[in-house]
Amino acid sequence: TACRRENSSPFHFKRHDMPSDPKGRDEPGHRIHVFVCGHERASDALRESCGAKGSLAIMKKLKTAAKGDALAGVRVQKSGCLDFCENGISCVVYPEGIWYSIREPEVDLPAILAHLGGGGIADRCLMRFEDSTDGS
Repeated sequence: TACRRENSSPFHFKRHDMPSDPKGRDEPGHRIHVFVCGHERASDALRESCGAKGSLAIMKKLKTAAKGDALAGVRVQKSGCLDFCENGISCVVYPEGIWYSIREPEVDLPAILAHLGGGGIADRCLMRFEDSTDGS
């Protein structure tokens, strides 16, 4: 039997029915989940894209730094379009729902990592629509 329900809800399973995790975790989930837009638009598209700004390389740097700083429970990964590419490389941190624009990675990434490590919100990186690069 794959899973036996503990009650009538399809989302409640007995702990022993959960498959073992290769990373040794007791339960699914992450304390903090960071998504960096990896969307690519055609070069002749009307809107900018984060991918054209090097977002995947930035995501890899952020991911490597988070692992290197041993930020337990922090998951950094690429996302599809976050729909704010005109505001710099888009990044969102959950569960807080904090939206960042990464414009100067050398300065912004350490500030975001400090936030992920328990420091305050990286105010300098907060996404602000008035800073849009397309003039809107």
